[in-house]
Amino acid sequence: MTLTIAPRVRALVLLLLAAACALLAAAGPASAHAAVTGSDPGQGAVVDKAPARISLTFSEQVAMSDDSLRVLDPEGKRVDTGKPANVSGTTYAVPLHSGLPDGTYTVAYQVVSADSHPVAGAYTFSIGAPSKTSVSVSGQSADDGVVGWLYGFGRYVSYAGFIVMAGGAAFVLACWRRGSGVRPVQRFVVSGWVALTAATLALLLLRGSFTGTGKVADVFDLSLLGQVLQTKTGAALVSRLLLLAAAALFIAVLFGAYDKREDAQEKRDLTFGLSIGGVVVAAGLAASWAMSEHASVGLQAGIAMPVDVLHLLAVAAWLGGLGALLVALYRAPADTPVDRPAVRRFSQIAFGSVLTLIATGTYQSWRQLGSWSAFTDTRYGQLLLAKIGLVVVMVGVAWISRRWTGRLAETAPVEAVAVREKERVGAGAEPAGDVATTDAGDGDAPATSDADTDTDTDTDTDEHPGSERAAQLARQQAARDAARQKRMRDADPNRFGLRRSVLAEAGIAVVLLAVTTVLTQTEPGRTEQEAKAASSSSASASSGTGASGALTLNMPFDTGGEDGKGIVTVDLDPARVGDNEMHVFVERPNGRAFDIPEVKVEFTLKAKDIGPLPLVPDHIATGHWSANGVQIPMAGDWQVDVTVRTSDIDEVTVSKNAQIG
Repeated sequence: MTLTIAPRVRALVLLLLAAACALLAAAGPASAHAAVTGSDPGQGAVVDKAPARISLTFSEQVAMSDDSLRVLDPEGKRVDTGKPANVSGTTYAVPLHSGLPDGTYTVAYQVVSADSHPVAGAYTFSIGAPSKTSVSVSGQSADDGVVGWLYGFGRYVSYAGFIVMAGGAAFVLACWRRGSGVRPVQRFVVSGWVALTAATLALLLLRGSFTGTGKVADVFDLSLLGQVLQTKTGAALVSRLLLLAAAALFIAVLFGAYDKREDAQEKRDLTFGLSIGGVVVAAGLAASWAMSEHASVGLQAGIAMPVDVLHLLAVAAWLGGLGALLVALYRAPADTPVDRPAVRRFSQIAFGSVLTLIATGTYQSWRQLGSWSAFTDTRYGQLLLAKIGLVVVMVGVAWISRRWTGRLAETAPVEAVAVREKERVGAGAEPAGDVATTDAGDGDAPATSDADTDTDTDTDTDEHPGSERAAQLARQQAARDAARQKRMRDADPNRFGLRRSVLAEAGIAVVLLAVTTVLTQTEPGRTEQEAKAASSSSASASSGTGASGALTLNMPFDTGGEDGKGIVTVDLDPARVGDNEMHVFVERPNGRAFDIPEVKVEFTLKAKDIGPLPLVPDHIATGHWSANGVQIPMAGDWQVDVTVRTSDIDEVTVSKNAQIG
């Protein structure tokens, strides 16, 4: 017998699931977990002679295929020869054709970082002088399309499946052993196994396309699948499938032989064996994530991997057990209600899990962030703050659940029925139907009418033995008793309060799991900050003279029209070879900022016949325009031309020379 969830409760569950899906949908593609920290030639550099090779340096080890590094000439033709090779540490190179002509060349790369995430990008450099044409490469990773979305969803389902399966089984063994015979709890745990198995198979098929072409048609490419099986991630997924076979045997015993075992000593022995086997299988499944993702690379990997396993097991014990408790509170049969000792035991396990999560989470945060500023300056840190906030809220709701647990009254169904009958008899309000029911419970025919009695007696005597009729009446009486027990159980305000608080915990857990899944696909804050620092140092070194400081040029203008006079100011920071940030300010002669229809900037190095290099900055505020990634290919005396248009027909270009680089 099952209990139907109230419409408002069902609506709340659907709302929380929708919120989790929306969070996943808005998460965007996974960020790169390995970043380019250097290149030779450098980004935007202009070299005198054609290099024999190009090299890229990453923040960590990466996996490369034959097409991971491509170099394209201004016409879009490949000029690289041979396969990419690891030349030293985290530096990889590919040779180029000899005698390459002058022009702008594009370097495109697509690799897989050591923690299994694809990394893609592109940049340009020039030989002799920049050319008027170059190849446009978006740098879009294969994980940005449909395959990437499916892979991310598969990761979410795999985490959820593991938590439901491992946590639900742990709840049955450690808290509520009677639950091994409860069908809704059985379905809950089995659904976790099915979800994890299906998601693992899907991830294995999607992996080749996810890290390569990104095409849906390549999902069933057996050659790509063969390549995936040779990688660390492929080995982890195959190991997970093997462990899931052992988990299937564990579940079969837990809900089969274990539930039917009646001898107390045999059941204790089987409980011990299942507990040991379950912990081993669950730890192995958790290790399949730890050995192939964040924990397996970077700082203190030997410590981080077991800590990550412990973290995942604690999450499963808390959230998975919470889900099993929710199912037991709402769906358990009336004759097998979840009792107060079971809830108390789970409360203790949940408390220990929270303490474990705090300890392991603190270590993981330090390892992945490295500084306090990374909490707010990096996307990983911002997501981690959101996760911490959700955990705090969930712990608060758990505290409320703990209070309801303390108040929960464990009522014996038989005694409750007896008390109810005594009260009705004492009040003299026992109806005939109830008398008949009581009699039926003793195996007699119901006291209805003489005609009915004669008919039933004749039927039992002539056609069937009386035992069949008695059995039918006993089943009816059992159904009525079960319904009465359910009503009395549901009327307990403490149990009702516990249901609501546990439901709220489960809803927060759904969103928390979504945030955690996105977090595992996001570049760690420590790596992001190190990559930024390395890129800044590399750009400074490529300038040859180091940072030269910001450059500010003030140029008066007069377009000749109404309100045509003013001052345009160009700020270039750090005014060196490579990447720069530019700000343009337009003011009236009295110093007040004002907007004009159009501003354009051009850079020209006449000594080297480079340029003009046009830029159209973006308008961001009144009298303020900005442009990022302004590339200055080489040092020299550059002419900066600013075109100012104050109306449809009034326009003027003003110029100034400045030493840049």
